[in-house]
Amino acid sequence: MSEQVSKSGTPLGPIGTKVLFENEHIRVWAIELPPKGHQPLHEHHLPYLIVPISEGKSVMKWEDGRSRELVDVPGDIKYRDTGGGPHELFNLEDTKLHTVLVEIKGAEKPS
Repeated sequence: MSEQVSKSGTPLGPIGTKVLFENEHIRVWAIELPPKGHQPLHEHHLPYLIVPISEGKSVMKWEDGRSRELVDVPGDIKYRDTGGGPHELFNLEDTKLHTVLVEIKGAEKPS
């Protein structure tokens, strides 16, 4: 498998820290960022659910310059569709950020 790159040619990293579970329907990732940690540029090709495990604040920064501050509250599950473009995630807290991300397979948008 060849390395994925963004439209600008920047290498793309994985969606999360590690895969916790995967079958033909879903892929479940752990996302764990240390205090003030950073998740490298990545892109979502499947719709997904965000399941915060810890409280915290982070900022999502897209390759095109957009940014959005996020507030994680355990139990506050969010659905996100594909198509947002390559982005990075920065933990703004002095504590570890822990989230579970569930990709929904078979829900790809037709080309």
